[in-house]
Amino acid sequence: MSKYRNGEIWGFEREIDNSSRSGEVVLGVDGGATSTVCVSMPYVLDAEIDVELESLPVLSRAVAGCSNHNSVGEAAARGTLEQVIAEALLKSGSSRGDVRAICLGVSGVNEPKDQERILNWLRHIFPSLVNLYVYNDAIAALASGTMGKLHGCVLISGTGSISYGLTEDGDEVRAGGGGPVLGDWGRWTYADSSWARIAALGPIVVSCAEAGDEIANKILVEAVEELAACVKAVVTKLHLGGQDGSCSFPIVMVGGVLQANKKWDIEKEVMRRIWQAYPNAFSIRPKVEPAVGAALVARNLLLKESKTKPAS
Repeated sequence: MSKYRNGEIWGFEREIDNSSRSGEVVLGVDGGATSTVCVSMPYVLDAEIDVELESLPVLSRAVAGCSNHNSVGEAAARGTLEQVIAEALLKSGSSRGDVRAICLGVSGVNEPKDQERILNWLRHIFPSLVNLYVYNDAIAALASGTMGKLHGCVLISGTGSISYGLTEDGDEVRAGGGGPVLGDWGRWTYADSSWARIAALGPIVVSCAEAGDEIANKILVEAVEELAACVKAVVTKLHLGGQDGSCSFPIVMVGGVLQANKKWDIEKEVMRRIWQAYPNAFSIRPKVEPAVGAALVARNLLLKESKTKPAS
């Protein structure tokens, strides 16, 4: 970040003009294997955000590199997170003292120990009164479709694929987390760029299938079956459809593979298979980017905690 003061990442805080401060804020971070985005949004205690608004009140947005500790190591990942957070605050005219809550959705956060590691980093950066929430980046993707509500299922299918579900009680389950949807189903972290090259073959397979190639069509059918199976495994484990499968719940669809083509609509084909077991499930496309979804999670959780906290 070129605007650091005297080489110190937080040096800008000493120069903030109090008359131009933006007030209390919440931060949302979407940390992936290629880039990390942080947004700052105002925190207003009793205001409700209209999900139909075309423009949400985003005060600032900052972008940095990879923050997956499995890919770049702990020191580099921590440095990236601190950099992108500091830059977002600088751009919004805020300091760490203005932050009420921060939600991070970071790839590579797969176990409680991963969450605790990042929470420890954040505790060294922020005052004790800041509410800290850390999840896998799939949760930020889910929240980008549910506008910060942590309930439902997300299916991500692009360079990698994963299905992730969460209940209102906080129970969570994941399935897949694989490599390119048309290839390997291993870990969802790529140190070797060849994975991205393999994933890039997806549109070619779709084009061949639409041109009548039977092998390409078979590959797509198998991919659709696999994606639908991942979602149904998550939904079944969490009972999102209720005991009889008739309850309504959202499935947030994320990733270029799921976009409709001329003849092959992979998202529609996946949903057709899901509806066989869960007829009232409904798919939605994100209206905001995952970092904004994460900020809305921070805001919603903070509001919920403020309402349940006993009056002093």
